[in-house]
Amino acid sequence: MRLRSGTFAACCVAVEVLGVALFLRGFFPAPVRSSSGSEQPPEPPAPEPAAGASSNWTKLPPPLFSKVVIMLIDALRDDFVFGSKGVKFMPYTTYLVEKGASHNFVAEAKPPTVTMPRIKALMTGGLPGFIDVIRNLNSPAVWEDNVLTRAKAAGKRIIFYGDDTWVKLFPKHFVEYDGTTSFFVSDYTEVDDNVTRHLDTVLQRQDWDMLILHYLGLDHIGHISGPSSPLIGRKLSEMDGVLMKTHTALLAQEKKTRLPTLLVLCGDHGMSEMGGHGASSPEEVNTPLLLISSAFERKPGDIRRPARVQQTDLAPTLAVGLGLPIPKHSVGCLLFPVMQGTALRQQLRFLHLNAVQLSRLLRENLPSYEKEPGFEQFKMSERLHGNWIRLHLEENNSEVLFNLGSKARRQYLDALRNLSLSLSRQVTQYDIYSMVVGTVVMLEVLSLLLLSVPQALGSKAELDMPLWSPVSPLLFYLLLLVLLAVHVTVCTSAESSCYFCSLPWLAAGGVMTLISALLCAVLSALTKASVDAQRLRENPGHSKSKWSDMELLIFLGTVGHAVSLGASSFVEEEHQTWYFFVNTLCLALCYEAYQTCFLGADGEPPCCQHMEGGCDSTAPMWDGKPGCDVLEFGQAHRSPTALDRPQGRDRWLVLVSPWLTLACCRLLRALNTTGVQGAHRPGLGHWLASSDHRVELSVLAALSLLVIFALVQSRCSRASRVAMALGLLGVYCYRAAIGSVLFPWQQDNKDISKGVVEARFVYVFVLGILFSGTKDLLKSQVTAAASRVRAVGLWEIHSGFVLLAALLSRPHNLPVLVSSLAVQAVMAKFIWKPLRHEAAEVTVMHYWFGQAFFYFQGNSNNMATVDVSAGFVGLDMYMAFPAALLTLFATYMGPVLWASHLLNFLSSEADRSYWIAVGPMFGDSVLIRNRTHRHRTRPCEGRGWKEESSS
Repeated sequence: MRLRSGTFAACCVAVEVLGVALFLRGFFPAPVRSSSGSEQPPEPPAPEPAAGASSNWTKLPPPLFSKVVIMLIDALRDDFVFGSKGVKFMPYTTYLVEKGASHNFVAEAKPPTVTMPRIKALMTGGLPGFIDVIRNLNSPAVWEDNVLTRAKAAGKRIIFYGDDTWVKLFPKHFVEYDGTTSFFVSDYTEVDDNVTRHLDTVLQRQDWDMLILHYLGLDHIGHISGPSSPLIGRKLSEMDGVLMKTHTALLAQEKKTRLPTLLVLCGDHGMSEMGGHGASSPEEVNTPLLLISSAFERKPGDIRRPARVQQTDLAPTLAVGLGLPIPKHSVGCLLFPVMQGTALRQQLRFLHLNAVQLSRLLRENLPSYEKEPGFEQFKMSERLHGNWIRLHLEENNSEVLFNLGSKARRQYLDALRNLSLSLSRQVTQYDIYSMVVGTVVMLEVLSLLLLSVPQALGSKAELDMPLWSPVSPLLFYLLLLVLLAVHVTVCTSAESSCYFCSLPWLAAGGVMTLISALLCAVLSALTKASVDAQRLRENPGHSKSKWSDMELLIFLGTVGHAVSLGASSFVEEEHQTWYFFVNTLCLALCYEAYQTCFLGADGEPPCCQHMEGGCDSTAPMWDGKPGCDVLEFGQAHRSPTALDRPQGRDRWLVLVSPWLTLACCRLLRALNTTGVQGAHRPGLGHWLASSDHRVELSVLAALSLLVIFALVQSRCSRASRVAMALGLLGVYCYRAAIGSVLFPWQQDNKDISKGVVEARFVYVFVLGILFSGTKDLLKSQVTAAASRVRAVGLWEIHSGFVLLAALLSRPHNLPVLVSSLAVQAVMAKFIWKPLRHEAAEVTVMHYWFGQAFFYFQGNSNNMATVDVSAGFVGLDMYMAFPAALLTLFATYMGPVLWASHLLNFLSSEADRSYWIAVGPMFGDSVLIRNRTHRHRTRPCEGRGWKEESSS
């Protein structure tokens, strides 16, 4: 069967999308959901269990609190409250923790630890998926059942001030609100003042039932300067004052109400040692949770150490405290200390409602729910509870009644923990069968593409797919029967829910048919390729091509990296893979440099090469005759001849260059520690970024900016050099303005400004340099000296990117930028040109170094390493597109700069090869510069070119 290349490619893309979708559906399982949606009317509460008697408790228990205030401090780590910083900067909070009427917990926030998913977890009690990381940028309304929706339906009046993510998640829920954007991280003062300014008024009013305050300043400080910044202590002291003011006002209001009030102090997530968040390090997932109320008065000597709970436990606790039904999708357990002061019957009633809700959710999401230990414990505790109710209604007040009630309570608490654990495990459990099916489809399509590339790129652009051979139908039907049998076996024996098994049989059968057809196509293409290869080997005129060591290394490295991505540990520690590849590449280049400079291509000394007729016999052919050696960039890699081989000092520079690159890369690894395993280890960057070493950081930043100018300016125009010098000076002024570095005359620690003017000063020169480079590129299309003008234009665009990278890089990362430029210069001058690497090899090396420098910056595959503050350099208000663009560039500046340098290098080499190649068409000599000395080239025997030394 013949197919056009375009049709074949379109079909492959469509099937590949299907495979990717199946794999992702298994890799990101659907969150736990109740079959009854939030838009449906709430079900009546489950009555008390009864054994031989009818209970009179069939309604929800009355509320425990009259008012609830939730004070959420963004990025509040547990050690900021319970550690030394809490003792130093939050004295009132520390008093409440140690001696006050409060219950204290360390609440674990499940990843992804970003704001929107964590707010959903706090209010719904559910576990959001990783897709919410994308939704965090533009939060949609929550459709799951949640505490706020229940409170609004019950007539509760809710007021909100703070992060406008709440307003987007819960539209039309607040009777009064004032939202501020959470993405403008440069502002850590006004964003909190905008919340606090409402407190004096709202705390005196009686027309609300819930008050939510979301403070963003602490999170913004973390993004800007990390958790060790002096600004952290000031912000914690400010938050301690807000907590004291709120708590005092609530205590005054309790005199006018029958029920006590509840003040909740919590964080949505923590922050890493670099100030970011989004991953699963202890600093990011451990948050404080303080429940403060006069109902929690403690006796003298009552020491309450913070217990570890889940962040989702707050939703059912708030619901019970306000007399509301527990949200249907909640996987949280009641925080039992909150209701410990109530009567035993009321405690059992609360626990029973929570257990019924969790068991119902488990029944709807897990086929084998009856085998779960939590469900068995729930049934046992329900029986004990029923017996206790029977004895209680008989007015039996004996010790037997108390012991039975205590046993039922313990059984309920164990059942709740196990039920919650089973439901949480469902969210994190991979759907292996769907992942395997998706992977098989993707691999089959990729194999078919690889085997069909020679035909698809041929002159006819057609593919011959021998599907209708006598063997294909039989093989197809056998494979289909086997796959259907496997599908039936897996789906009937699966103990957990599986997406692919839940598909209709017609859809699942269609996928199995597609897999069988693809496998037959792959086998047919593989057979045809084997036959063609056998014919080529039998052809005596066929000359085998041998891969060089560098080509083999690049191929094995590329394949090895692709294979390593199949393991999650290799993805988490991918930086180690690239560090190994770059180090291995440097060692391979050392060997190649030694072989080129001191040995011939065949391992003989270079003096064994001889010249015939003044031309190198190993040079390329011109019309079938030997010609002089010229650089034909992009053709097959070959070793330089004796004429082109580096001589004297140059060969030692070529030999030492890979070792310098290797040493530079090894030093950069100590600057920033990254990855999951090493992120907590302090690196040299932590030492430089601390406030105690600001002088050392200032000197290092100044020297780095000088070296950057020296490395970039040589190929720029005069105007761009001036712009680059002023721009780099502006970079230092910007960092001094925000307090990261010091001027020599700066005596105190006071910030000169917010740095907006200085950063915009640099942006002017960045845009000027980019405009100049773009103008030269356009000019090269119409001018006679196109190659020279184009080279200058491309380099100026590269220089503009370098200046922007210097502005967005943190001061301790400027040596990474210097090293990147230095390695590029060394490799271009002493490795790629003298050793005559072909374009494909140079491209792959640029890619490898770009990936390595991505991790040298301190980045990782962990969201917490994204430097959000870079997106707001020079901005005095939140603008989504510029902020996203700057953040993207700051994160991927390493790969971008290496890609820009690759474009410059390939363009310059292509232009040089062009002028050498077109020389024989003209009678004139062409003067070219080759490495450190010039050669004049002239026609050799009327066809090739001969090089003559020229002074």
